Amino acid sequence: MSAPSPLFLRPSWAEARRITEVLRKETVGGILLMIGALVALIWANSPWAGGYERLRDTRIGPAALHLNLSLGSWAADGLLAVFFFVAGLELKREFVAGDLRDPRKAALPVAAAVGGMAVPALLYALVTLAAGGKGLSGWAIPTATDIAFALAVLAVISTHLPSALRTFLLTLAVVDDLLAITIIAIFYTAALSMLPLLLALIPLAGFAVLVQRRVRSWWLLIPLAAATWALVHASGVHATVAGVLLAFTVPVVRSEAAGGPDAGPGLAEHFEHRLRPLSAGFAVPVFAFFSAGVTIGGLAGLGAALSDSVAIGILVGLVVGKTVGISLATWVVSRFTRAELDPDLGWADVVGLAMLGGIGFTVSLLIGELAFGPGSPADDHAKVGVLAGTLLAAVLAGVLLRLRNRRYRRMSAEDELDADGDGVPDVYQRPSPDS
Repeated sequence: MSAPSPLFLRPSWAEARRITEVLRKETVGGILLMIGALVALIWANSPWAGGYERLRDTRIGPAALHLNLSLGSWAADGLLAVFFFVAGLELKREFVAGDLRDPRKAALPVAAAVGGMAVPALLYALVTLAAGGKGLSGWAIPTATDIAFALAVLAVISTHLPSALRTFLLTLAVVDDLLAITIIAIFYTAALSMLPLLLALIPLAGFAVLVQRRVRSWWLLIPLAAATWALVHASGVHATVAGVLLAFTVPVVRSEAAGGPDAGPGLAEHFEHRLRPLSAGFAVPVFAFFSAGVTIGGLAGLGAALSDSVAIGILVGLVVGKTVGISLATWVVSRFTRAELDPDLGWADVVGLAMLGGIGFTVSLLIGELAFGPGSPADDHAKVGVLAGTLLAAVLAGVLLRLRNRRYRRMSAEDELDADGDGVPDVYQRPSPDS
């Protein structure tokens, strides 16, 4: 019989190096995201709140093409398409050329992502149904994990945590993004117009042909990508879906006609390298700035918002649902398959990582706007719930993982003292006569 495979497998050296590079960039993006959200909150609750609203609602774009949108809509529909394009590239790279091409390694993060979406959605639905069903359409709000925010928190608290945990969080968040965009496309498309959607296949196919032939000419690719985005937007499907569709056409490795995989990476790595700074450093922070600016109205307004079933459901979903869903899915995989937890890890690490998955910001705010309409009272309460749930999840995860980090740091120090591996620190040992 074959030996059980570890539940959290250590990544290969190439994969670990790539993950490290992604973490470094996402950390900066997460900090900028938090700054954008904080500036929006302060401005929206200041005496100059009217200026923020006028800026957010300023309309630009050609009306003839149905693109005379507010700046807030451009951020949600346009800039987030860049974010999902990068997420789509990352997802395809993971499953085509990364460690996740091995089904044994892919099973856990996929199962954890599904559990981390199903349980929060269920808890949200139970809370809202208990309150009369008001706000049930926002069931998907607490299902998303914000990759930039979560990785930024992990980078701040983590110096000695095993790299397998970081790899797992990144992969889970990427799969989470794919599931979230699928939910948006299926459940939050109010009216579907088939003609623009079918027409979108034409520039999408042209984009696919060019990238498969390794064409890097931006003056060709950008117009095709923009046309695909505009037609998907006109169809009624949320325009960010176009970003994922475009990403899935980009080759991860070179075709055999171009020299085989050993000849070098495909365009996915090139595009990701070029566009990730734009996504993490501009697109997501600007979206956070235009979406997080909710007028709370002091402590009384905060109390009223948090007493609404929508905010309560989101808070419970992010803090409790994510922790239970991800941890339970991990336990089920270890209990009913031949996979088992890496001996270097403990279940406290899994729970801490699951708590970190409760940091739902970017996609959660987007789904809230789609469910209730931008600027509606329910949307404002949803934003308060997302902000409160994200903050609480980050604090709880930070406390637990900080304790785990301290433990791993102490173990690392003990290993350095006991260089010969006999279990006794070398500082207490006498030199041998022959030394």
